[in-house]
Amino acid sequence: MVHGPAVSQTPATLKGVPESKLTAPDAPQRPYTRTVHGDAVLDPYHWMADKADPELIAYLEAENAYTDQETAGLDGVTEAIYEELKARTKQTDLSVPTHVTHTDGTSYWYYSRTTEGLDYPRSYRLPATSRDAIPDVTTAPAGEELVLDAQALAEGHAFFSMGLAQVSPDGRRLAYSLDTSGDERYDLWITDLATGETLDGPISGIGAGGAWAGADWIFYTRVDDAWRPHQVWRHHLLGDEPDALVAEEPDERFWIGVDDSRDHRWVLIESSSKLTSEVSLLPAADPTATPRVVADREQGVDYSVEVAPDGLWILHNAEAPQFALSRAPFSATSRAEWELVLPEDPRRRLTGVSVYERAIVVEHRTDGLPGVLVLSRDSAGNVGQTLELQFDEVLYDVGAEEAPDFDTDRFRFSYESLVTPPSVWEYRLDTGDRRLLKRTPVLDDPTRGPYDPDAYVSERLWATGLDGTRIPVSLVRRRDTPVDGSAPGLLYGYGAYEVPTMPYFAMSRLSLLDRGVVFAIAHVRGGGELGRPWYEGGKELTKPNTFSDFVEAGRLLIADGHVAADRLMAEGGSAGGLLMGAAVNLAPDLFRAVHAVVPFVDPLTTILNPDLPLTVMEWEEWGNPLADPDIYATMKGYSPYENVRPVPYPALLITTSLNDTRVEVTEPAKWTARLRDTVTNPADRPILLKTEMVAGHGGVSGRYKAWKERAFQLAWLLHQVGIDA
Repeated sequence: MVHGPAVSQTPATLKGVPESKLTAPDAPQRPYTRTVHGDAVLDPYHWMADKADPELIAYLEAENAYTDQETAGLDGVTEAIYEELKARTKQTDLSVPTHVTHTDGTSYWYYSRTTEGLDYPRSYRLPATSRDAIPDVTTAPAGEELVLDAQALAEGHAFFSMGLAQVSPDGRRLAYSLDTSGDERYDLWITDLATGETLDGPISGIGAGGAWAGADWIFYTRVDDAWRPHQVWRHHLLGDEPDALVAEEPDERFWIGVDDSRDHRWVLIESSSKLTSEVSLLPAADPTATPRVVADREQGVDYSVEVAPDGLWILHNAEAPQFALSRAPFSATSRAEWELVLPEDPRRRLTGVSVYERAIVVEHRTDGLPGVLVLSRDSAGNVGQTLELQFDEVLYDVGAEEAPDFDTDRFRFSYESLVTPPSVWEYRLDTGDRRLLKRTPVLDDPTRGPYDPDAYVSERLWATGLDGTRIPVSLVRRRDTPVDGSAPGLLYGYGAYEVPTMPYFAMSRLSLLDRGVVFAIAHVRGGGELGRPWYEGGKELTKPNTFSDFVEAGRLLIADGHVAADRLMAEGGSAGGLLMGAAVNLAPDLFRAVHAVVPFVDPLTTILNPDLPLTVMEWEEWGNPLADPDIYATMKGYSPYENVRPVPYPALLITTSLNDTRVEVTEPAKWTARLRDTVTNPADRPILLKTEMVAGHGGVSGRYKAWKERAFQLAWLLHQVGIDA
């Protein structure tokens, strides 16, 4: 329905019903026309772009009240799933201690401890004498020192997120930063670890990252009005001189970040867009020096630098779309000085590198799965034999963890799968032996008993895209769940920024599987599962492949009997929320229910406005619809907000946050209003919008609140497919 110009309404009037029974909020409409490339588009909810408009806040609050009313009957299942999460989680637990040697020669074991009833961990350290003797810190040992108490820092804040948390190279000081609103602007503090005294801070309104340069200097980033980290500054602790600008990135497509090398001898400043990067080095011993560029930026050349005592190791895609590894001298200032070490393999996307005295550890993705290569090095530093770590499961996720010390004889890697909880392993570079250090425990459920991974089965399926491309799908279910076309199923997807969605373990997912739900991940184009070509097959003009791939994955689950035709659910967040909106427009009859998390559902309006946060840098992902009519037409063709159809739709739960700076709350709010105007079955399939009023892109903070929110989301999905216990 279309209204004329709206007058201001109070929240009670906007709800439009007596307090005893609310009806779905009916958002006011205001005339607005967007005209680009001669195409005039009516957008009656454009007014929601003003987040300071009291009417928008009233509308969001009305939607929250309506959602609370419509989901009140889910309290029992929500509480049951929440209790299952708490019961299965070892709430008082420890990380595996990590050995660190500081520049003053002291060595410590660093670890964190969670405590039942508390949301946030505390971090500690213990003096170390040997890498071989990992201490038992189940209870506080003698000599244990508190490094950071996140629980205490979070007290009194409705939202809390840590940014930087880094001990100085000499081990004497801690730099940490906090965000207490969700807008990803942080305050930086420095404390003395021996006394607990606050030495410096706050340095307010900065970016999340930072790096030490020696013991007395800290480098940090600042963000511009578009929330883009665009400057690197240096700060002298306890000094009288003002903070100084070190580097500035004027190109709005680029972010700037700062880090230090593992040996703390160098500060690295990296400017990067979606496709291009440039790295500069600055000696930590001379913090006021001018940064030196390793290789000037070239459009489309993406490289990163690992600094080792024997030179620079560079992972790059120069003339190597799936990336190659090269080395260069410290003095390098151009790509001409790079010497190829590991050439490109078209089947294998190199994703990370760590260089040690005895070996080079390279992470990669091949055939849709991650892997770890170990390249041996002799005493002269020459690269020798290559070894691939092998694993028994069909589907898994693995990643190498960077060891702090260059001369280490071991490194750690993380491992998990759809049925194997996250695990930390140690790999010995001298012998090739591996040792399990910790596997996240899954405690007994009071009702279902102990967790048995053999009670579940995971497998890889392959859907066929509209153009014949094979689309990998990862699936997990209980062994006793029938494959006869009767089971409910949840299909998850993302598909953007070359970000892969690996087969990961989730404690909350057990509550679905044990209720007979099949869970699957559609590894659609636009993600990074099959490397750079897979990404390029789902961006800009090829972006529609992402959405049709997801739909075909859903159809495969039904055709193969894994999921009932009337019980398929879907879930995705951010760019995955765009995937949800586009997929339901393509095939609204395919899904029974959809959960869209902070969904990017009005992409054309956003990407057309270069004044919005992060828009210009997003042009390399989506294309520039202002300059390119073909990009404009493509985006208009898939934009969820602009393509809602007057037909029956799935039930929709749309969750968002008021302080989200990546996907403005405007987008899901507009989409909700248009869905209510357009779809033909809102009475049969609810459309619900739930906004966290003090949170950011990642939703609520604190593990107990996050568990309760996840339990609510799963309870809603289960209810939609007829499971209420």
